[in-house]
Amino acid sequence: MTDLDLRLVRYFIAVASHLHYGRAAAELHIAQPSLSRQIGRLEAQVGARLLDRTRQGTRLTEAGEAFLPHAQALLRSSEQAGAAARAAARPTRITVGYTAGLIVTPAVQNLRHRHPDAEVRTLHLEWNEPRAALLDRRVDAAVTRLPLRTDGLRVTILHDEPKLLLVPLEHRLAGKEWATLDDIDGEPIPRFPDPEWDAYWRIDPRPGGRPAPDGPPVETIEDKLECIAAGQAVAIVPAALHAAGIRPDLTTVPLRGVEPGHVVVATRAADHSRLVAAFRTAARDCLGGGPGPAHGT
Repeated sequence: MTDLDLRLVRYFIAVASHLHYGRAAAELHIAQPSLSRQIGRLEAQVGARLLDRTRQGTRLTEAGEAFLPHAQALLRSSEQAGAAARAAARPTRITVGYTAGLIVTPAVQNLRHRHPDAEVRTLHLEWNEPRAALLDRRVDAAVTRLPLRTDGLRVTILHDEPKLLLVPLEHRLAGKEWATLDDIDGEPIPRFPDPEWDAYWRIDPRPGGRPAPDGPPVETIEDKLECIAAGQAVAIVPAALHAAGIRPDLTTVPLRGVEPGHVVVATRAADHSRLVAAFRTAARDCLGGGPGPAHGT
């Protein structure tokens, strides 16, 4: 079969919508005889009669009834393809999300310098928001920490981040040069509702397979800090969080024998916007140590 002419498909949908050649021709701003000829061309391409004219008016044939939903889907797909291409070719806006203790300013400034006509926004996200914020398009890129579910996302590691032990000022380990997991073997650690996040930051299980000590349930970083300040728990935290200045009644101790965390940039896997690609490059150049491994689909 000859490739379908989308212009003719659009003409057919207009006639099928009105079931009247005159009204369809007026909507399309073409002469009625010309519309009739174009429908005849489409029927020749399809290889079946799609419309019948009767004394009662115009009606769809069985072939026309079968063809109509596919024609409508074809036209929608064509319009969506064009819109996606235009958005990728001429991006005008991007929103960059970031989580606690992470500074995106150098990458954002780099992007604004390279794309002065673009509107670049930033949005602070809670620890558990980056994935949802990306998928519901509140943000177009997110600088955050692992762990992060990567299905549907493209995730690239920017740099490693040491982990520290966070304790109250009067804690027995406060002021020590360093500490290990054995030093806090019996210390409670606050628990977060997300199982993967909870296991990662409590290092559960511990080396050798023993479970990490339990601790008070919390849902926000602020609640976690309050538990620690009150002497109810200690916590393992990313170094940048401490650098941002947590609170004066808490202190950190370097943690030895623990794998560092990872700061990443995440975007939607199917997003091919040039602005998004440009921010990924800016993030690697300004926030990381060069190209890192990518994850996701």
